[in-house]
Amino acid sequence: MTGPFRLLRWCLLAFAAAMIPAAAQACTLCSCTASTTALSFGSYSPVTASPTDASASVSINCTGLVSLFGLVEIRASAGTSGTALQRTMEHNGSTLRYNLFANSARTEVLADGTGGTTTITTPLNGLLFFSTVAPVYARVPASQWVASGTYGDTVIITVQY
Repeated sequence: MTGPFRLLRWCLLAFAAAMIPAAAQACTLCSCTASTTALSFGSYSPVTASPTDASASVSINCTGLVSLFGLVEIRASAGTSGTALQRTMEHNGSTLRYNLFANSARTEVLADGTGGTTTITTPLNGLLFFSTVAPVYARVPASQWVASGTYGDTVIITVQY
């Protein structure tokens, strides 16, 4: 779409490569890696009555002596807005509201589990190898009149195991 309603691409721009071991060891003598897929809302039009939805995923792979009863927790930073409940993307001084969610209904805001937010928790089930992919859901609310352009934010994803 061109003109004043052309928009807007956003990607998860940052990913915390730090895999933080949990207090209770879920992974003994193991090594884990994590990665994210890009999150892009594509084109957004403020005249559309429905929100613009997108999704991405966090992939986690561990090798070594992995616990059969451990947990992996995925958290998301608040982004540049500083508050996870009111995330914004920016472009040349304009802001566009959006958020990240832990569920497909987009009712559970993904962050650090405090202040009305939640985390994604998945079982760590494996002996010598563990792999999982966790979806992350996103939404830009409808009817936001903003300047056209490419909007972006930086969100840090942290995986605790």
